[in-house]
Order: sequence, then structure tokens, then C-alpha cells
Amino acid sequence: MIFLYLLLGIYTLGMLFIFAYSLAQGHLLLNFLKSRKLKGPIPSDPVNWPKVTIQLPVYNERYVVERLIDAAAKINYPRELLQIQILDDSTDETAQLILEKIKAFPTVDFQYLHRVDRNGFKAGALKEGLEKATGEFIAIFDADFVPDPDFLKKTIPYFTSEKIGMVQTRWTHLNENYSLLTKLQAFALDAHFLIEQIGRNTQHAFINFNGTGGVWRKSCILDAGNWNDDTLTEDLDLSYRAQRKGWEFVYRREIESPAELPPIMSAVKSQQFRWTKGGAECAAKHAGGVLKQDLPLSTKIHAMAHLFNSTIFIAVITVSLSSIGVWWAGQQGLIPSQLFQLAGIFMIGFVIIAAVYLVAFFYEKKGFWKSLIQGLYILPLFLSVSMGLALHNSQAVWEGLTGKKSPFIRTPKFNLEGGKTGLNSNLYITGKIPVTTWFEGLFALIFAAMVFLSIRMGSFEMLPFHLMLTIGYSLVFITSFKAYGLGK
Repeated sequence: MIFLYLLLGIYTLGMLFIFAYSLAQGHLLLNFLKSRKLKGPIPSDPVNWPKVTIQLPVYNERYVVERLIDAAAKINYPRELLQIQILDDSTDETAQLILEKIKAFPTVDFQYLHRVDRNGFKAGALKEGLEKATGEFIAIFDADFVPDPDFLKKTIPYFTSEKIGMVQTRWTHLNENYSLLTKLQAFALDAHFLIEQIGRNTQHAFINFNGTGGVWRKSCILDAGNWNDDTLTEDLDLSYRAQRKGWEFVYRREIESPAELPPIMSAVKSQQFRWTKGGAECAAKHAGGVLKQDLPLSTKIHAMAHLFNSTIFIAVITVSLSSIGVWWAGQQGLIPSQLFQLAGIFMIGFVIIAAVYLVAFFYEKKGFWKSLIQGLYILPLFLSVSMGLALHNSQAVWEGLTGKKSPFIRTPKFNLEGGKTGLNSNLYITGKIPVTTWFEGLFALIFAAMVFLSIRMGSFEMLPFHLMLTIGYSLVFITSFKAYGLGK
């Protein structure tokens, strides 16, 4: 019986965590809905436009770097007030491509900075570039972005106060319709850039610079302690250090920054690992300080939900595995049926989470019925795949919380729309299949067996959950296996 109580306790704690997370998400959704009624004034252009430095951190980006330079060169801003730094850590032919490409723009102030030593990875490159930056403001774009020509003209006016340290824009997607995988990523990112960022910003809670597609006040970066490389998410880390010192951030949903989505699962996983582990590292670094600081209670609550949001994957995998024992105990009559009915309360959490993603999905969509049909199949697939990534992301979160260090692993870029490379010819794909991928295949089989047993025994309480886990782990395993196989 002790084992049964322990099992039920683990299962209940996991469900309580998911429920608490959903309540925080639901509050952000309410703030987002309220914000739609608030039409703030559009600031006027400054009398004198300030000097701006655009930083383009690059590392082995042969397929997209020319597209990035083309877009940066077209930025509509006074030439005498614009400096564009190419922060290149490349070890392949990317360096030669850059040097040849910038020759085509003799009137643009390109500053090419090549590092032989990748000390600090992206954070290190940004920090070294900042020492030579002449701009009062610093805009940053990763290699997979194609900045809008009017990006600076749209963002700089929002620095209406000396207290404003950063303006972040909304990511949009160049290749959203390329495949089901890219559609699912867009589905997830849209919820972050609409519901979460707006929901936090409208109530003056901490938001984060998303690493790209934003503009910093240079003095804010320096005052907050400059870029640090002690986490894998240097953007989140600097965001919290700056806001904890009293700097204000502005998020603008209407200013779009188009970018490429990873088209294969191995690239998605490398990106997810960096984001989830870095988020956990920042949680370990900042949570205690935020709680001790003199801040409104709502700000602290949302900061904790923000910093620890990646921990949801540990909760999901905990609930998933313990649900097998709970199901068995229920079949043996060891758990009263009333407890299963009571557990239905936790399902409210999944409804709230689903609402967050659906509202973001329908935002600015045209054609209600077509969008409704798309949403009805994308939502369960997204939730299933998210569950299927729980093992991979839980490893990242655990490493982040326990302080295990790992190098900054870049996400390979493709530029499939531009015809620069195909899935089979990208030289940046690794062919090594991680051990976790094989476990994902094993979990797919285990939960498929649970689905079979549930149907055979007429026990349907956990059938939807186990079915989604089966679909999620199966899709993640198959697409991972294919993606890693491309690198062989």
C-alpha cells in the first residue's frame, strides 16, 4: 500500500503542477483579451534619429548568410546613422561568402568581425561586437531572419522614455506551410508571441528579449552587466538582469520579424534543448533573487511561471509514466472510481492550455470555418507532439536545474525556399542518433500497449491521454530517425 500511495502522490503532484501552470497561462490569456481593447498612441518619429548598430551573429551559415546581408543592406535608415556588424565565428566557407557579398554594398557601413576563438559562443560574439558598436541602440538579427526594411523606423520611435531599455517584435514565419512540422512550430510560437508576451507586458510583468528581432538601448545592456555566457539563453538572462534593475521593456505585436522555421525534427530538438535547458539555467540563476526583491506579488508569480515553464516537461513525463501504475491499480480495484472522477477536475487545466493556443491560432485568421477545421486537427497533434518531446526536453531541464554545462549547439538553417539546399544536402546535419530517440520509440510501444489494453478491458478513463502519448512519441521517434539519418 505504501507503494500505491507513493504512486498516487507522484501522479497527483504532476497533475497539480500542470494545473497551476495552466492557471498562469489562463491569466495571461485574460490579459491578452483585455489588451485588444486598449489602443495606445502610436509614437511620432524622433526629431533627430539616433545612431543605430545592427548586429548579425553568424556561425557556419552558408545557406542563409547572403539572404541575411541582402535584407540588412535594405534597411531604410539614414546611412550615416547606421552601422551593421557581422559577428562571424564561422569555420567554413561562410566567411568567404560574407566578404564577397558585402562588396556589393559599398555605401553601407558593414563592419566584419571574425573571431577565431568562439569563447562565449553567441553571447561572447555580441559582447565583443558591443565594444566596437557606435550606435546608441543595438538591433539584433539571427541568421535565419529576414528583417523588414522599415524595422528601425517602426521600432526606434517606441523608445519614448529613457527608462525603456528594449523593444521586442513579433516573429512571423517564412516557411510555415512547408510541412506539418513547421505548422506545429508556428502554432506554438504564435501563442508565445501573442498570448504570453502581450499578457505579461500589459501588466508590467517581466518579458524576455527573444534573442533576435528586437532593439536594445546600449546603455541598458551595459548597466545590466553586459552579455553573459553562463546560460544557454543569454537573451533571457540579460532580460531579467535588466528588468530587475528597473529597465522597462516594450513588446509590439504589429511589428513583424520574418524568420525560417527548422524543417526537420533533429533541428527542432537542438533548438528545443537549448531553449529549455537555458530557461532552466536562468530559473536557477534568477528565481531566488526575484522572490527576495521588492516587486508586486503578481510580477513574482508570473516571473516564476515564466522561469520555470520548461519544467512542465518533467511534470508531463512524470504523469505519463506514473499513469500506467495508476491505471493498473484502478483495474485491480485498489483505487475508488470516485478518485478517477475527481481527477477530472485537472482536465480543466488542459482545456485552458488548449484555449491559449487556439486563441493565438485564430488571431488575424481569415475564413472561420477553414481555420476551425485546421485548428481541430492541429491542436491535438501539437499537444501530442509536445508530450512526445517530454523525454528529450526533460533531460535538458534537469541538466539546467542541476548545473550541468554543455556547449551552445546551433540550429542548422536551410533556406529551402531560396533553393540554397535540400534536406539531403545540408552539410550541418549530424547523423548521430541520441539514446533518447530510441527511448522515445520504446515509449511509443509502451503507450500503444496501454491503448490496446484499455480498449480490450473497456477502461476508457485514460485512453485519450495514452492515445495522445502513443501518437506523440511515435511521430517524434519516426521524424527524428529520418532527420538524423539525413546526416549519414
